[in-house]
Amino acid sequence: MILNKETAIKTAELLLQIKAIKLEPQQPFTWASGWKSPIYCDNRIILSYPPIRNFVRENFAQQIEELYGKPDVIAGVATGAIGIGMLVAEYMNLPFIYVRPEAKGHGRKNQIEGHLESGQTVVVIEDLISTGNSSLNAIKALQEANVTIKGLLAIFSYGFKISEDNFKKANIDLYTLSGYDPLIDTAVKSNYINASEAETLKSWRKDPSNWKP
Repeated sequence: MILNKETAIKTAELLLQIKAIKLEPQQPFTWASGWKSPIYCDNRIILSYPPIRNFVRENFAQQIEELYGKPDVIAGVATGAIGIGMLVAEYMNLPFIYVRPEAKGHGRKNQIEGHLESGQTVVVIEDLISTGNSSLNAIKALQEANVTIKGLLAIFSYGFKISEDNFKKANIDLYTLSGYDPLIDTAVKSNYINASEAETLKSWRKDPSNWKP
């Protein structure tokens, strides 16, 4: 769910501006899953642009406080959300932890890195939502540590139905600064793509696993 339409549009503008999101309907990318996609998103690029990372962390902090007040801990999902999650925690003067995809095979064999106590409240930060599986895997690890998950906030979501279903099934709130629809609208209005390319991008989102360029 997007809380603020103006923030969604501004976030989309900034992500396109720094090429954290690339739209290539004519020359699609190939994801690690093997899917062909006319869009590629790497929000870690935000960290290289101080004004933009400040915009993101401040809007995250504002939305967290509006939704939940101040949680006890901010958690980032490794690896993409470690940097921005830490910035949000620092801005809110809160402890920070991050969650690995799985426990390490050596040392203390942690999956959760940082100090976390049973019973604490946690807001999870993610950079990108596709199916939501990696985010929910991190949340499961946190729940097994006996903490209360207030919700998850992400920079951007493709808006796949499967991700909405996955979060609903897990009973976890999902909020994003921006999303696929504001992105496409912004890209058309700024002449980044034309109307025909916008239709291609919309058709991809309907059935991404079977989409053919």
